[in-house]
Amino acid sequence: MSMSETQENHWFLAPEDDKKITEVFQKLRARYQDYKDPWGFNLELCESALRKLVPIYRSYFKVRVFGQENIQNHPYIVTSNHTGQLPIDGMLITIAFIMDVEEPRVLRAMIERFMAQLPFLGDFSAQAGAILGDRANCEYLIDNGESILVFPEGVRGISKNTPDYYKLRSFSQGFYRIALQKRTPILPVCVIGAEEMFPFVFHAKKLASILKLPSLPLSANALPLPSPIDIYIGQEVAIPENMSTESTDKDIKERVFQIENTIKRMIVHGLANRRPFLDSLRKPISQFIKKEFGQKEKS
Repeated sequence: MSMSETQENHWFLAPEDDKKITEVFQKLRARYQDYKDPWGFNLELCESALRKLVPIYRSYFKVRVFGQENIQNHPYIVTSNHTGQLPIDGMLITIAFIMDVEEPRVLRAMIERFMAQLPFLGDFSAQAGAILGDRANCEYLIDNGESILVFPEGVRGISKNTPDYYKLRSFSQGFYRIALQKRTPILPVCVIGAEEMFPFVFHAKKLASILKLPSLPLSANALPLPSPIDIYIGQEVAIPENMSTESTDKDIKERVFQIENTIKRMIVHGLANRRPFLDSLRKPISQFIKKEFGQKEKS
């Protein structure tokens, strides 16, 4: 795509971002020139989508990224809290790892089977790099030098009523078992601000069950509000040399709990330093911080 075509079709895109996308995808084309993806990953579609989404990332959600220096040039299992009623957090993290880090990469996001089976969205997600969160799929990607993005809370992470915002659901252990199998370090990530996109939500669990849906949020607003988003990237967690896939469930659970607590501490820090948005919501969340962690939110 020429510069003139880019400016004509994506006139909201800032020139510096236009240039950055062009440079990044030149490198990515070299990276993927011999790669064969079983799920239909399409680098050209990713570039086209990114040119449309970056203005939203920059101007609507005003994303800030912290901790870029913690990323090294090797594959990771990127592990994040799951927030908001829609998986917008995954999209924003993926853009951050292309646009705002020293070693750009396309994260391969693990998605639920429900989403993967949707007629249009499932196919689009696969072409954009997302795949069903199956262990064999993850291992294939890591073997090919890819970094994957996992949300160990699963759909429970984004299926929260307003009083439960920023309360982590217990993490599943599957991602850590894959990390053990492939000796792949884990990179903890925390997203702050996505809960406020839909500030007043109630989940109709019984109706969702009748309709055979994973969740059914009822929100005061249909479209996400422009809540400022902060993405924190923590220090990588190495896989202990004395652990393997033969380690006990108890030992693995302990390690997963440590990562969960790391992200929990990142959430506390992020909430204390976030930008103002819908200040009326800050009081109940501040009370949650004091109750759960015994810390006061910074003014």
